[in-house]
Amino acid sequence: MTATASFRRSSLLDRVLGEADRAVRVLGGAVAPQRPNPADAAARAMPGEPDPAEMSASERRHAAGLMRVNHVGEVCAQALYRGQALVCRHPGTREVFLRAAEEETDHLAWLDQRLRELRSRTSLLNPLWYAGAFGLGMVAGKAGVAWNLGFMAETERQVEQHLDGHLDALPAQDARSRAIVEQMAADERQHRITAEQQGGAALPAPVRAAMRGASRLMTSTAYYI
Repeated sequence: MTATASFRRSSLLDRVLGEADRAVRVLGGAVAPQRPNPADAAARAMPGEPDPAEMSASERRHAAGLMRVNHVGEVCAQALYRGQALVCRHPGTREVFLRAAEEETDHLAWLDQRLRELRSRTSLLNPLWYAGAFGLGMVAGKAGVAWNLGFMAETERQVEQHLDGHLDALPAQDARSRAIVEQMAADERQHRITAEQQGGAALPAPVRAAMRGASRLMTSTAYYI
């Protein structure tokens, strides 16, 4: 039975307990990717790619800061979509969120691996980010199908912009990090398109602005902590 099928069949209590277990595994770095790490393909295509020891200390710190921010974004996306799915009453819409959340686990695993390669760590504030995003997802999930999907579409739109900025900001020789971010951007773009095609409504300007403000706070903090 797939994870999404199991989610649909379980009772609310079972689902809540399952979400608690999921949170522990996400925060503990115990999620396994379903797809190969795109950084490995980049390494095969560019056998001369320098390892972290051959990057300067400042380049390595900068790359690690950017990838830590990306990891926090994936922690938040995982929590957000699981929270939305938990309270969503429409089976088809719930499936969209659960499928996106499953795909986001690939990103989490790839980023965790890359941070270790860069001799760094994930954000110390990840439990806070996860709890806040999960609660926000539950609130959004109660707003109705169109707004629920619209929130997903706007989230992914802002994430796309954020990842495009990181592609410009990463050290030029860091092909492994770049390959991961490029695949993440492609996946997030598809999530946005899916949400829009399923009937996601455009969010009001004040809501979009509040989301951008929260994102700036998260990214500026996660770069260092």
